[in-house]
Amino acid sequence: MTAHIQVFNHHIQLPYLLLAVLEFALLMAAAYFSVVYNLVGFKYELFVFHVEAQQYALLYASVMLLATFSMGVHGAGLSDGFISMFVRTVVSYCLLGLAIMIVLSFVVPVSGVARGSLFMTVCSSLVLVMLLRWAFYSLVDMALLKRRILVLGAGVRAAKIIERIKAEPLQGSTIVGYVPTDSEPVGISSHLLLDPVGGIKHLVKKHHVDEILIAIDERRRDRGSFFPLEELLDCKLSGTRITEVVEFYEREFSRIELSEINTSWMILSDQFRYSQLRDKSKRLFDITVSLLLLSVMWPFMVLTALAIFLESGAPVLYSQQRVGYKGRVFPIYKFRSMRQDAEKDGKAVWAQQNDSRVTKVGAFIRNTRLDELPQIFNVLRGEMSFVGPRPERPEFVKDLSKQLPYYDARHRVKPGLMGWAQLKYSYGASVDDAANKLVYDLYYVKNHSSLLDLLIVVQSVEVVLLGKGVR
Repeated sequence: MTAHIQVFNHHIQLPYLLLAVLEFALLMAAAYFSVVYNLVGFKYELFVFHVEAQQYALLYASVMLLATFSMGVHGAGLSDGFISMFVRTVVSYCLLGLAIMIVLSFVVPVSGVARGSLFMTVCSSLVLVMLLRWAFYSLVDMALLKRRILVLGAGVRAAKIIERIKAEPLQGSTIVGYVPTDSEPVGISSHLLLDPVGGIKHLVKKHHVDEILIAIDERRRDRGSFFPLEELLDCKLSGTRITEVVEFYEREFSRIELSEINTSWMILSDQFRYSQLRDKSKRLFDITVSLLLLSVMWPFMVLTALAIFLESGAPVLYSQQRVGYKGRVFPIYKFRSMRQDAEKDGKAVWAQQNDSRVTKVGAFIRNTRLDELPQIFNVLRGEMSFVGPRPERPEFVKDLSKQLPYYDARHRVKPGLMGWAQLKYSYGASVDDAANKLVYDLYYVKNHSSLLDLLIVVQSVEVVLLGKGVR
């Protein structure tokens, strides 16, 4: 049984999808009966079909599910426990989702029919959804939904996989064991090893393996080396998936592992390609979202400018040169969050944790991302996109391009206000941080699509509300 489905090159875990479908149906039911009850009371009309109530229920369920997803609720349920999931659900429903529905009640005509029952709808749906999740996590054996992986290899590459899993546990897969070969020294603990006696096909059948991950350090078939080509082919023809390490990292951790790729892999990969339709639709998305955001946020922009001026005077805005699409340099605009003399010697300096140059107002607008709002105009001018790798300063790009392989690949797409690396990794302030963020930027360059952009926008709400990745 596969634990993922792939939509527009993005892997979606099956347990999340199954739970989301059940929640969507429950949210619709809660909204529908709350609205009808508010309209007719507890009468026989309660069970008569109402078109407006159905339309509202569809809107309500969509908003609440997006709010849930933006707060990382389902991921918290598996990684942080039920309490964390409950707290995030309350925030997503009672703050984020409720606020959106209140705004929509004055904008979308069908929402007006439920204005009086909105609070009851939120409360009832919160109780029902939490009961559903409790039943789901109690009754469903999540291990049965996970892909069972056998790793062929027990050397350096296999040890790196173990370290990565320790840092970020697998959500939709489980490793059943590692099979050593005689072409590499064993570099992992013996209790993780599987006895290769009987062959790969025997191990696949014995451990109900869905996938074989090739992680051998040296795959040349030198004299005396062990590489079961015929057995692997038999397994593949029998339905067992064969996967390379780079694909495993991409699917499980949404990153492109630098040590596992080369130039030929990037050239031959299906996803590294140009699409005029995608560019046009992305530009339309950028303009639409930017104008909507500007129409909502302009009062906050005015208040931010006023607060900066009252604390530390003019200028309230500052610009920096950044490297954009195809290496073109352009000025990026921000609200000033540091002292005027933050770089008095004219030399570019990485931002640090608890940076002493940051003002009190600056700390607040950094945590709330208000300092980034002037970049909406960069998006409208076409220098940036709403979603993409964050643009870096030319001084840093020059050094990072020399030290990090494939760093310039980030410039094959437009830089963005928000990015995949910002969701997956904290603020970068060193070469090591830049390398850790690059693996996620390359994932975005390879797989960027309208769906992935939407996922990033929605999940970025959690970053803003919880202040993640800020310095």
